[in-house]
Amino acid sequence: MHRFLQVFHKQSCNIIGMVHIGALPGTPLYKSNWLEIIEKAKYETEIYKKYKLDSVLIENMHDVPYTQDHDMGPETVACMSKVAQEIRNIMPASKPVGIQILASANEQALAVAKACNLQYIRAEGFVFGHIADEGYTNACAGRLLRYRRHIDASRILIFTDLKKKHSSHAVTNDISLLETAKAAQFFLSDGVIVTGLSTGQAAKLEDILSLRGRIDIPLIVGSGVTGNNLKDYFYNLQAAIIGSYFKQDGHWANDLCEETIENFMHNAYDLTPKNCLQI
Repeated sequence: MHRFLQVFHKQSCNIIGMVHIGALPGTPLYKSNWLEIIEKAKYETEIYKKYKLDSVLIENMHDVPYTQDHDMGPETVACMSKVAQEIRNIMPASKPVGIQILASANEQALAVAKACNLQYIRAEGFVFGHIADEGYTNACAGRLLRYRRHIDASRILIFTDLKKKHSSHAVTNDISLLETAKAAQFFLSDGVIVTGLSTGQAAKLEDILSLRGRIDIPLIVGSGVTGNNLKDYFYNLQAAIIGSYFKQDGHWANDLCEETIENFMHNAYDLTPKNCLQI
């Protein structure tokens, strides 16, 4: 928990806003609009900054269909680095910025974080293998943490998904969520992420409660938090990652809705113990 608090500065519940980068050069949905992609990412970051979110998380969500790390071209890393640096320049130095590169391009994400002075990555497939919609994802903790050491990036936190959404976990069905979380902790994860079955679907509150107080690393919810259920999660988490709910009509591919973000952050402020508020 000490590493987490060095970066986020408060125990609960940090609000992390998603910046979904437009389809990048080389991907099927790219529209020859590279400069527009950069400007939109900057614009969304300014909105999150305006409403004082605790952090932003960058993700190449529009790069469908996703390819795994061993098939990823250098153009994705280069473009994500450019966008990440622009976003880091906008966010206050006290506010952490993170990155995820789909799918399971965790070493690439670490490299971008190192180059752009980001504070954390979101990693897939950290412990136990699973079948995702882009293919088999193997466990990577040993290789990933050695790579982090190799590039002198030990300060960068690695938050890891448990039983990742959009995936089949039949092979590990006999391993509970708690045992998976304990394995991630044993393998030196800096925080675990619990999600629903798909993007925008709420994580089960009973899943959160099954882990609370039983692991010694931060607990993060990674999907489905809304203004209506925020109170249910708020005191049981160190952070909540919000993507779909902040968009028009609650759909991840739409533009941000400022009114929704403003109301949500007002509610989050009201729930936050006043001795935990950042100044």
